[in-house]
Amino acid sequence: MTFRAVKILKEVDLILAEDTRTSGKLLKHFEIGTQMMSHHMHNEHKMVARIVDRIQAGEAIALISDAGTPAISDPGFLLTRACIHAGLAVECLPGATAFVPALVNSGLPNDKFVFEGFLPVKKGRQTRLLFLAEETRTMIFYESPHKLIKTLTHFSEYFGATRQVSVSRELSKLFEETKRGTLEEVIAYFSENTLKGEIVVVVEGRK
Repeated sequence: MTFRAVKILKEVDLILAEDTRTSGKLLKHFEIGTQMMSHHMHNEHKMVARIVDRIQAGEAIALISDAGTPAISDPGFLLTRACIHAGLAVECLPGATAFVPALVNSGLPNDKFVFEGFLPVKKGRQTRLLFLAEETRTMIFYESPHKLIKTLTHFSEYFGATRQVSVSRELSKLFEETKRGTLEEVIAYFSENTLKGEIVVVVEGRK
């Protein structure tokens, strides 16, 4: 958290949060008493127009994520777009974004890269992997702990077992960890070691 973020969150009329229970702990730590409202992937479509109306009426509203930056594989894009279309001021405060430190930590080329976020779960997954097999830039993905082995195995099948990969979890937190190696090596490691938390997978591009 930056000093500026704390100041803004204390000054706004309302804070939109993915999970008010999770964000409540953060706000309590920084003695922020601003009212909160849930704003997540299941209700954001319904809420956007109402929030825009409130901002147009003069309220200042902030949006925060449970982890990372809003709109980066998190709610935020729809609201940002609606505010811009309505001619309202939108400001993004710099903060934690998992894929940037994961990319730097990976040791893989970072002059050119592509951010893929979460891969399609079923429909379109094979098509996307076939397309990415030809990608020459470093690729960045988000994944959940229980799907990591499956995704790494798919990468090995489509990209080759010797492709270099870096898996980072819990970046900027207490149990931060980064494992680097070939896909074959990293799959073997995580097959023997259970993991939790937010995960970023950085994969070498095709040579």
